[in-house]
Amino acid sequence: MALFIAKPDLEELRQHGEETYPFECCGVLLGRVDDVGGKRVHEVVRCSNQRTESPHNRYFIDPRELVGIQRRAHERELDIVGFYHSHPQHPARWSATDLEEAHWPGCSYVITSVMNGVATQTNSFDLVAEGESKSFQNEELHVE
Repeated sequence: MALFIAKPDLEELRQHGEETYPFECCGVLLGRVDDVGGKRVHEVVRCSNQRTESPHNRYFIDPRELVGIQRRAHERELDIVGFYHSHPQHPARWSATDLEEAHWPGCSYVITSVMNGVATQTNSFDLVAEGESKSFQNEELHVE
């Protein structure tokens, strides 16, 4: 699998991480899936991190906000193709909590490391579900 994102959209989500530092940012990626399973981002939607405890290393998107984003996507004939969040002072790798709280198989989960207020590395992971188990697989991130 691969995620295709325009450079301005990638910069938008990275900037979001810098703006919310030292707390995690979060958001949704709207787009389309192509015939071979590649996901193409058409819009980055910022969300508010509603986590009240440990917002520096956890995030939570209010379900009502997510329903509104789903409606917005439907109106624009787009789908939710992924989610993004930042890892302040940590690598751009998923954590056990990230996996535990990921519930959208087939979606990309994009993580940006923000070190000392500056976005450094950004990686993408595809959530794969097989029966009762789920896992993240490394995903190619193509910047256009």
